[in-house]
Amino acid sequence: MSKKDYYETLGVNRDASDDDLKKAYRKMAMKYHPDRNPDNPKAEAHFKEAKEAYETLSDGQKRAAYDQHGHAAFEAGGMGGGSPFGAGAGAQGFDFSDIFGDIFGGGQRGGRSSVQRGSDLRYNLEITLEQAARGTETQIRIPTQAECETCTGSGAKPGTTASTCTTCSGHGQVRVQQGFFSVQQTCPRCHGTGKMIASPCKSCNGQGRIKKHKTLSVKIPAGVDTDDRIRLSGEGELGVNGGPPGDLYVVVQLKSHAVFQRDHNDLHCEMPISFSIAALGGEIEIPTLDGVATIKIPAETQSGKIFRLRGKGIKGIRSATHGDLHCHVIVETPVNLTDKQKELLREFEAINDKDNERHNPRAKSWMNKVKDFFAE
Repeated sequence: MSKKDYYETLGVNRDASDDDLKKAYRKMAMKYHPDRNPDNPKAEAHFKEAKEAYETLSDGQKRAAYDQHGHAAFEAGGMGGGSPFGAGAGAQGFDFSDIFGDIFGGGQRGGRSSVQRGSDLRYNLEITLEQAARGTETQIRIPTQAECETCTGSGAKPGTTASTCTTCSGHGQVRVQQGFFSVQQTCPRCHGTGKMIASPCKSCNGQGRIKKHKTLSVKIPAGVDTDDRIRLSGEGELGVNGGPPGDLYVVVQLKSHAVFQRDHNDLHCEMPISFSIAALGGEIEIPTLDGVATIKIPAETQSGKIFRLRGKGIKGIRSATHGDLHCHVIVETPVNLTDKQKELLREFEAINDKDNERHNPRAKSWMNKVKDFFAE
């Protein structure tokens, strides 16, 4: 029985590039792999066909022979006879790391992968509303890891050197067989460094790094808000084996303010006024971030009314204009009344009762709604 054409098996043209072959094989391998198709002999057969086709066509010498002679190139008297996978390859001897390296973390042949970028750090910085509005500069002290000065980062005791790891031969990675797959993993002995330290440095216990604290100056731009981040490049954790350091992200948190509440670029505040000013009107002074402002209170102002002062809010980082200040009126009930005040209020109430609907329209409207509710 004649074998199926390798190009047809992978579904590619005869002029397909190495990348085209790899993509086609990966697609078929993921579809027909026995682990994904248990108890399906047809899927296993397709998988073996694809595997055989890919290993032949991905090898330049074998592909040239196949293009010229077809399957006959690998029969007895062809390219040494036997399996196209070469001596001792077998069904489980094929290395999948070049195909599935991005899935299993392999794919880096013959080289160390121990050079790593340092981790990014986060620092939560609390500032006041005034500092956020105007901008400020402050200093922070953060824990970090620095290169050990005793061993200059080698991890070995001064006067000694690290030796090559015998488990991974200095590559930092080893191959582990898992069924059909040959998976590349970090060496468990040297933890990816490729080195073994017989006499570790006493200052850093062989780590090559020590814990320290450093003080940094941070410029806070005007207009920042809660959860805004300021990036300090290269101020994160030290890299591993010569890798670049990470970054430090300063995350802004606003402290609670005694007067104002921030809502994006707007500010809100409560404005208590006396009963007499609410009824008769008047002027009151209120604080702003720029000083004191005066608001005219019209007569018969009700509790809950909002006065807006344009441009008295905050100019955000990404905004071209200032927000507004919203003042929420709260009519304050007097407390600790004297006998004279109580007497005057009772006299006022008695006069008020004679024309209650006129002087208290909201109360009258509410009472009518209550009556209608119970009448239903």
